[in-house]
Amino acid sequence: MRLVVKVGTSTIAYPTGHLNIRRVEMLCKVLSDIANAGNNVILVSSGAIGVGAGKLGMMGRPPDMPTKQAAAAIGQSELMYEYDKIFSEYNHTVAQILLTAEDVEEPQRCANFRSTIFRLLELHAIPIINENDTVATAEIALGDNDTLGAIVASVIRADLLVLMSDIDGLYSADPNLHPDARFIAEVEEITPEIEALAGGTEYKFGTGGMRTKVHAAHIATEHGTDMVVMSGRHPDLLYDLLEGKPVGTRFFAKKENDTL
Repeated sequence: MRLVVKVGTSTIAYPTGHLNIRRVEMLCKVLSDIANAGNNVILVSSGAIGVGAGKLGMMGRPPDMPTKQAAAAIGQSELMYEYDKIFSEYNHTVAQILLTAEDVEEPQRCANFRSTIFRLLELHAIPIINENDTVATAEIALGDNDTLGAIVASVIRADLLVLMSDIDGLYSADPNLHPDARFIAEVEEITPEIEALAGGTEYKFGTGGMRTKVHAAHIATEHGTDMVVMSGRHPDLLYDLLEGKPVGTRFFAKKENDTL
């Protein structure tokens, strides 16, 4: 299986902006084990701006672009240091790839990116992808890492895209405000009604929310990739997911004849 896993800032960092070390260690352990089983694993990781802001003692996401870029430069170094250290403990080599919108929109650059990913996988490395927040300037420019994860999954024709966040799936209403909200385990088609259920985010270091996840599902499913939104609080649930057990909300890919 070719698996793309995207983790949000709220999954790998505390509200202080500092890394949730226990969560990151568990994530790396599970992904290493999945790779050991013969699967291709690609990690799309948010967190550079949030972690950088935390290291700088800021109490939230920087409001201006130069400070966001500075925080990203600091936080990305911290993230890759931790990922490299932990994955190495499980005998896995990681590779950093930082993208801007042009890298996936311009055909030749996109082809180069695809070739690099495939070669890294052939070399049994785990690519770790983030937006190049230190140079991108239009949100920061791909929009968010949910979208980035969907684009990566589409470019490499992944079998499954998993978005791990502080939300465990799609509900009929905000479960924090409506305790009787109905959990939606499967989405066969993204209708206007499904889109209307999506909300934003209140996580002070992040940029996502269910709205961006539904947008990501549009991209992934249109290109033949199933997508699952699941909680990042328990990375070991990835085992259940790959064993076919119900985890989170699954958005089903469009069949070829659906688009004819």
